Amino acid sequence: MKMIIGGAYQGKIGCAVRLFGKSEENMVNGNVCDFEEVFTADCIKSYHKMIARLIAQGVDPVQFTKRLCETNKDVLVIMDEIGCGIVPLVKAERVRREAVGRCGCLIAAASDTVIRVICGIPDYIKGGPDEG
Repeated sequence: MKMIIGGAYQGKIGCAVRLFGKSEENMVNGNVCDFEEVFTADCIKSYHKMIARLIAQGVDPVQFTKRLCETNKDVLVIMDEIGCGIVPLVKAERVRREAVGRCGCLIAAASDTVIRVICGIPDYIKGGPDEG
């Protein structure tokens, strides 16, 4: 498993294409995909949006992510970092933000490579370029 995280519009998908040869057209989009698609996907983009959809459907995102980590060990997961900045006033937004953080921790722990992208520049925080 591999993970790419970073702020919105920081070049995460471009790094996935450059570093791992992924095609954006073949990435499963967490914003719109069928939930079951992720268990066989090669690459998932916008996983943070999938977490919001899971919560909206009453599905426990942490249990779902644990299942993902156990069943799809070769997937590349791309997600926004949303835990920085001002804590939201609306409880639902705090719950979503916490869920994204918890799920991100699970994915990072299961991954052999974790990359944080800032301004299109990959920063390996787990593993390295020759280990991916």
